[in-house]
Amino acid sequence: MGKILIIEDEQDIRDIIVEILTEAEYETLEAENGAVGVELARQHSLDLIICDVMMPELDGYGVLRALRQNPTTQTIPFIFLTAKAEKNQIRQGMEMGADDYLPKPFTIAELLGTVTTRLEKKATLERASQSKLDELRHNLTRSLPHELLTPLNGILGYATFLQEDAESMSGEEIQEMAASIGNSAKRLYHLIQNFLLYAQLELIKGDSDRMQLILDGKTDAAKKVVESVAQEKAKQYDRAGDLQLHLDDASLEVAENWIAKTTAELTDNAFKFSQPGTPVEIRTRLEGDRFVLSAVDRGRGFQPEQIDRVGAYEQFERKIYEQQGSGLGLAIAKRLAELNGGRLSIDSIPGKQTIVAVSFPLKSRDEGKMR
Repeated sequence: MGKILIIEDEQDIRDIIVEILTEAEYETLEAENGAVGVELARQHSLDLIICDVMMPELDGYGVLRALRQNPTTQTIPFIFLTAKAEKNQIRQGMEMGADDYLPKPFTIAELLGTVTTRLEKKATLERASQSKLDELRHNLTRSLPHELLTPLNGILGYATFLQEDAESMSGEEIQEMAASIGNSAKRLYHLIQNFLLYAQLELIKGDSDRMQLILDGKTDAAKKVVESVAQEKAKQYDRAGDLQLHLDDASLEVAENWIAKTTAELTDNAFKFSQPGTPVEIRTRLEGDRFVLSAVDRGRGFQPEQIDRVGAYEQFERKIYEQQGSGLGLAIAKRLAELNGGRLSIDSIPGKQTIVAVSFPLKSRDEGKMR
């Protein structure tokens, strides 16, 4: 039914908990102190940890802190067991990542009820996670091959024309084909770069050292960066006349390359899913202690249920629209915002207007970044 670790320095209480859980057909492990408990948690695949708060050497808070800092143990449900379930203790434990509190003394029904609730919640989260993973795999196998093959076919096709018919072609025709090859190559390069970046951002989850290394940096003049990147994207889509800039400046504790990347993906998305001749607005503004970067387009937009599913390799209405894009751009912008203590939001009126906004906190790195 599940493997549960009990960390309790009082043997009588530990024996009672083990007996109750064993009778309920749970598999149990025991630890007489926090240090032993942390080591057992690292060695075994656990479904739940029940831990006393007041223990010598390493107390329950120290155990929880150690487990939450380790990627292999940070998601194990954790129940504090205490004889002093005061509000400040409960608040401290919850802020550190505890899932529940069980005050002593407790009844058999209270212990089993708390354990059952936590294990059911864990199972629910695992099912949801597996569902998202299955959906990601489905979207990956459905969309990524197409996204890779489309520009590759363009490169191979035009290259074949040049190899076979270059002598009979005019200089203008050769230049047009060379430009098409270049555009297809740039599209393929962009997709591969985004795929590698997305994988890198996912891999650094829980690794504070690597995260610090990747995120380190600042932006002295955000307006200049956003303006330059947005104008370059407009040129790529041959829509310089559609671009409208409304930019407030700011200095940010966010690396300049990430501000540039976020701008590029939001701008690219706006041009990609709107028609030539319709405006694309890029805005930056200060809202309290936050810097907000947004892209506004008049394309087909998102349905409410689609906004909730925005993510890597997610494509909508492929059978209706010839859609170019793997969904990685917005997924990367979202992840970069979160890693820097911000968030991505989408506000869309289908067929009329879509606003994709990313906000970053105007705070020091230690205060604003997620860890």
